[in-house]
Amino acid sequence: MLDLIGNTPLVELKNISPNRGVRIFAKLEGQNPTGSLKDRIAKNMIEQAEKRGDIEQGFTLLEPTSGNTGISLAFVGRQKGYKVTVVMPDNVSQERSQLLTAYGAKIIYSEGKLGSNGAVAMAHRIMDESPIGRYSMLYQYGNEDNPGAHYKETGAEIIRDLPDAAVFIAGLGTGGTLTGTGRRLKEHNPDIKVVAVAPEPDETIQGLRDLDEGFVPPILDMSLLDSRVMAKGIDAFRGTQQLLVQEGIFAGVSSGSVLWAAMKMAAGMSRGNIVCLLADGGWKYLSTGLWAKDPVVMEEEGKGKVWW
Repeated sequence: MLDLIGNTPLVELKNISPNRGVRIFAKLEGQNPTGSLKDRIAKNMIEQAEKRGDIEQGFTLLEPTSGNTGISLAFVGRQKGYKVTVVMPDNVSQERSQLLTAYGAKIIYSEGKLGSNGAVAMAHRIMDESPIGRYSMLYQYGNEDNPGAHYKETGAEIIRDLPDAAVFIAGLGTGGTLTGTGRRLKEHNPDIKVVAVAPEPDETIQGLRDLDEGFVPPILDMSLLDSRVMAKGIDAFRGTQQLLVQEGIFAGVSSGSVLWAAMKMAAGMSRGNIVCLLADGGWKYLSTGLWAKDPVVMEEEGKGKVWW
């Protein structure tokens, strides 16, 4: 099963671009085994830690997450003989908790209104207060094997499939995708624009973070970013629905914000190819009723929930 991670499809969105001279392509990370790009980093972080002798079978891995990384670590960890405990906001979609339990992970909930930053703080407290050796934390926010996975795989795959991409757009979460993929793409083409999509202040969209909240992930290389686009929840909801209706792509909420940013970029370009990374599939959001509701209603109902 681990061999199925990566080599995800890159498909053209033929019905969405607002500019006939600009083609938009989507990297479908929801095609990974657990339905998100986090399978890539979970596999790489565990395997590199094993090579260094940092962990071995029987260890318990502790990780703060908004859901996807925890699911991926539980998936990879179970196959490699590790127990997994995740610290996660208590207001994520219920499918995430169900999947974590199904993969055998233990869940410790942090206060939802504090978002993923609250989960990070709680995980560090648990590490500090626990006996030495009880947990090993791979810590996706500060682990260079996170962007390393995207440098080796995601960036290389995009270059292989679309070597003349002019713009790369991805959501800003841990910073691993933007840093690793962006570095590889800029080595191939120094002129490519790397664009980060982040939530506007006070917006909580599952998987993404607002750097203005005060926590900048240590692995994020800001020098690689050419611009940062701020999205609202309603932009994400509309984009997510648009992906399904116009392209038949069933993606997660952060993917909707990335699509919105791609369309915004395309409208301001004369020509060129845009690659937008769709981080996960829509299966983990079915309980929200997103695809059957008006985005305005979703925005109101979604207040106080972690969406990015």
